[in-house]
Amino acid sequence: MDFPPYFIDHIAGGRLIIGVIACIHVLINHPLAVGAYPILTWMEWWAHKNNRPDIDQLAYKVTFVVFIVTTTVGALTGVGIWVSTSVFAPFAIGSLLRVFFWGWFAEWLVFITEVSLIMWWFLSWKSAKTDAQKKKHIKIGLALSIMSWFTMALIVAVLGFMMKPGEWSQTRAFIDAMVNPLYLPQLGFRTFFALMTGAVFVWFCSFYFTKKQPAVRSWLVYRLSHFTLIGMLLTLLFGLWYWQNVPDVMKANSSVALLSQEFMGWYDKFSVLLGWTLVSFLLIAVGGLSFANLIPRWALLIPSFMGIWLLGHFERAREFMRKPWVIGEYMYSNGVLKDELAFLQSEGILKHATYVAHREATPENQIQAGQDVFMIACSRCHSTTGMNGVLEKFATMYGHDKPWDDGAMTAFMANMHQTRTFMPPFPGNRSEAEALVAYLQDLRQTRQPLQGA
Repeated sequence: MDFPPYFIDHIAGGRLIIGVIACIHVLINHPLAVGAYPILTWMEWWAHKNNRPDIDQLAYKVTFVVFIVTTTVGALTGVGIWVSTSVFAPFAIGSLLRVFFWGWFAEWLVFITEVSLIMWWFLSWKSAKTDAQKKKHIKIGLALSIMSWFTMALIVAVLGFMMKPGEWSQTRAFIDAMVNPLYLPQLGFRTFFALMTGAVFVWFCSFYFTKKQPAVRSWLVYRLSHFTLIGMLLTLLFGLWYWQNVPDVMKANSSVALLSQEFMGWYDKFSVLLGWTLVSFLLIAVGGLSFANLIPRWALLIPSFMGIWLLGHFERAREFMRKPWVIGEYMYSNGVLKDELAFLQSEGILKHATYVAHREATPENQIQAGQDVFMIACSRCHSTTGMNGVLEKFATMYGHDKPWDDGAMTAFMANMHQTRTFMPPFPGNRSEAEALVAYLQDLRQTRQPLQGA
């Protein structure tokens, strides 16, 4: 309520933009940086130890891809997360900056070091010709692998905190925010998922770089099958630990989080699909251990695409399960603090909002005041007539072709959190709920998009 709203109507207020940018960033960061760097460093070390310039050359070619993607799309999407969250959810990112100031500061130092190391490592690869130079070059790769993992380790603290702040809720101490109950299990889960998908990414690159080198491809498939299987096993173990620590109220959102309300009936089918995906990973990895030379090139592409959809879907589900919170038990997804909710429901949100046209809902200004209420209470997740449109939601409840009852809609506002626990409680008083209903009734007639940007 303290920030001017920036709202893009047809894409649900901008949250889709945040989600797309964040998912692309994670899909690059985990497999390519956290997962691939240590594998490529190991490949360079093995090639040097066993005098295999063909393996060293393959590692260099894959590193070229990683270097280009991480320093362009990876870096830009990292900045994009900051820009998009600052624009669409300044209340949330502002709170996280205050809580994790020293964590963010350390992360930027680590990130700058990581970028410097990847440039140094890649650009000096071909000039490392002597034994001493090669050993030094391998150490740079090792340092890069450590720094890329540290970057993730710091960010994971923030992600875990947003779901379950733990002792911080009482102490407000930085260290308690960092070591929240979800930190270690999520860090382990992401570390080994990155290792598994990093190995799969190198498999993917080998499809293109070893067309005329079947022996090199067999060598790679056999070795990386070990990384894939170990990563998969530890991902499952840490994933179970992670799931056990997720709050029960968030676990209850899992069926909606995985498939959205529209497809909740497909939950069993989705579980089967997930199971077969993991089995496919297992079969290709085991096959790589047993008869690497017989694994067809096209088979190396399958786990790559599966890894993308698994990681992308995990991020989407994790974000939804956290609802109605943007920071668990502290701040609702519309930016209202838990401790302020009862006060605002008594006094009204318009009276204490900074950027509104009306300070009170009256019979004369109901529609305009209702629009202000919508912008504060609803626009972080809903559009008017577009994606996740509020009109479509009410049409599903009250009918598309018949009148909507004002009293029933007002009563729903007061109790929506009880019937849909992933929605935050309505943060205004009764007159503001009635104003919101008046705005929605007018919107149903005019279908005028809301110009919030």
